[in-house]
Amino acid sequence: MSEDQQSIPSAPADDGRTEDPVPRDAPAAGTSQFVVVANRLPVDRVQNDDDSSGWALSPGGLVTALIPVMKDHGGTWVGWVGSADEHIEPFTFDGYGIMPVDLSAQEFNEYYEGMSNATFWPLYHDCVEHPEYHREWWDSYMEVNQRFATAAAEVAAPGATVWVQDYQLQNVPALLRQMRPDLKIRFFLHIPFPPSELFMQLPWRYQVISGLLGSDQIGFQDPGSARNFAHLVRRLAGMRTQGDRIFSPDGRVILARAYPISIDAQEILDLSRTPQARAEAEQLREDLGNPDKIFLGVDRLDYTKGLRHRVRAFGELFTSGQLDPMRNVYLQIATPTREGVARYQVLRSIIDEMVGRINSSVGRIGRSPIEYRHASYPKMALAAMYRAADVMVVTPLRDGMNLVAKEYVASHDSDAGALVLSEFAGASLELKQAYMVNPYDLNGMKNQLLRAAGDTHANHVRRMRSMRKQVFRHDIDAWANSFLTDLGTERPV
Repeated sequence: MSEDQQSIPSAPADDGRTEDPVPRDAPAAGTSQFVVVANRLPVDRVQNDDDSSGWALSPGGLVTALIPVMKDHGGTWVGWVGSADEHIEPFTFDGYGIMPVDLSAQEFNEYYEGMSNATFWPLYHDCVEHPEYHREWWDSYMEVNQRFATAAAEVAAPGATVWVQDYQLQNVPALLRQMRPDLKIRFFLHIPFPPSELFMQLPWRYQVISGLLGSDQIGFQDPGSARNFAHLVRRLAGMRTQGDRIFSPDGRVILARAYPISIDAQEILDLSRTPQARAEAEQLREDLGNPDKIFLGVDRLDYTKGLRHRVRAFGELFTSGQLDPMRNVYLQIATPTREGVARYQVLRSIIDEMVGRINSSVGRIGRSPIEYRHASYPKMALAAMYRAADVMVVTPLRDGMNLVAKEYVASHDSDAGALVLSEFAGASLELKQAYMVNPYDLNGMKNQLLRAAGDTHANHVRRMRSMRKQVFRHDIDAWANSFLTDLGTERPV
């Protein structure tokens, strides 16, 4: 799952991961009935107590949803281990195969930091930052996509299902189909797909569309993204479309529709109900001075998340006195990401300066109206924060889904709380009882923040119950099952 769509990464401690310190035999070539191809592997390297190294299951909803399918069908996961210039032999972990794909330091810079995250990421997020277009980045992107496709072709059994994940690997489907036309190839895009007016900037626009059309099924987070793709298919590839079906010249009918991703809602709820989470929530309120209201933001430090707009809105509310800085606290968690990239360094400096200026202006000794923490937290700490927060503030400028909004809703078993949500997050199409905002409209955002904080208990309960019903009915398992069974097969693969 992409950085945009997975829940906030957990710190290594207290995550309950299972370890498999001894890699077993490599998965046999051509035997895997179900193959997942993703930028990252589902396991992380860990250091054991005896100083030996091993492997542990990574946190994240996608991993949780797909591992049972992997085990049931003798699956293999193809992905990068996360470190450059390192070769790791394939191995078996907990009953399924692990097929590592190598990346050199140069490929990491060009394919991953470059083409994936400085070209596709801003382009697909409405160009909130200017995308960069470099031919050498594209060449590296294609070389790495070929390597992933080759690895998948090697392990897949005849007629197997291969599920390719996200924007880093958009050309894998076509490359894989050239090698293995017998395979059922599925693709899911975890971030938005842009309108044609933006996508047409891309020098390699036809190649990307052609790459995705190697799939039998293409999933998007929202219907708008699916419509954008269908329009570009007609415009660039000249193919006929009808509803969510694309008619390929080779006789294939490609299914392209929305499958909004979700979370393991029950796991989040169970975690928030533990005595540890309850105690940590109470301690957090005490540490923050037992305010009347705690407003919470939990985001990666990314320019798509709207942090500058949000901090400015809170600054104006505290400065004007519409929110009493002595009785209310805005807690913002900003998880570090891409710290070696210049534009992220600039964003961090801007946010640091804004928070410092506001706190020095309206805060008091021992009492800061904005508590800003640039750090990662384990799942338990996040569950405690969700419990403690009176108002969750999720206001990205553009987001494919935003699972933090769903995690907050799932964690509140008392139906208390309120969610302020950007209408430009995919989650807004499902969590319709949230207090919706346009993050570019600062006055509108301020009004909705005040409305969410001051609404009646009955309205909070009504809204939260509706959203909880949606989140629990459409959880991560329902998402995976709907996607994997939507080509008419009786079994997931």
